[in-house]
Amino acid sequence: MQNKTVIITGASSGIGYACAMEFASMGSSVVLAARKLDVIEKTANEMRELGFDATAVQTDVSRENECKNLIDATIENYGKIDILINNAGISMRALFEEVDLEVLRKLMDVNFWGTVYCTKFALKHLIDTKGSVAGISSIAGFQGLPGRTGYSASKFAMHGFLESLRIENMHRGLHVLLAAPGFTSSNIRKTALDAAGSQQGESPRSEEKMMPAAVVAKKIYRAIKKRNRSLILTSQGKSTVFMKKIFPGLLERMVYRHFSEEPDSPLKK
Repeated sequence: MQNKTVIITGASSGIGYACAMEFASMGSSVVLAARKLDVIEKTANEMRELGFDATAVQTDVSRENECKNLIDATIENYGKIDILINNAGISMRALFEEVDLEVLRKLMDVNFWGTVYCTKFALKHLIDTKGSVAGISSIAGFQGLPGRTGYSASKFAMHGFLESLRIENMHRGLHVLLAAPGFTSSNIRKTALDAAGSQQGESPRSEEKMMPAAVVAKKIYRAIKKRNRSLILTSQGKSTVFMKKIFPGLLERMVYRHFSEEPDSPLKK
């Protein structure tokens, strides 16, 4: 990954921040993209003090023009794009019958359309370098999860989009990775939206039982370096994908029971 130019959306915290540090430490030039400019500028400054090459570009991925600006700024600064990591995302936790539809629109705008916009404007540059586009997805993109209808829908949509993109460009050297980290110690759960669209605050899940974001970033780095098609992390994630194919009914009952046992679960007992 020496001298590669890598764009990472949602780089202000969690997996995005960890990926930025991982790729930079391996010799890549990193473009940090997120809504909070002060946060990513601070990160970029810290990275430069470590001798890394980092640039911050304020980007709300739900806005098409800001995604175009991100790509244009990267080309202006570095002249090429080797890797695009679509990591920006938000989650939710509410029953569909109770949720405001605007919550679902917001999730689709960020999780799905954010991936589409950034990939659209970066595609020709990625094809020129025979580069990689990665979607940081979730097991929710393989199996619908109760209380996460909008989140699962956005990740299923991301999967369909990126798989189609892979096939369209299979003879042009474009690498496409779908990564499903599983439950990770990151900020996305604390900022998950409730039925009214407010952030839920503290996560109902125990952080110490989750995979650290830095570990996830190392695995994503290796998957991109090896040009893998998919990356499914945690034994729980792998067993879920397997059971989806073989025992879908049993899996759905297990998923319901698992999520109904969360603290303050919105599911009916």
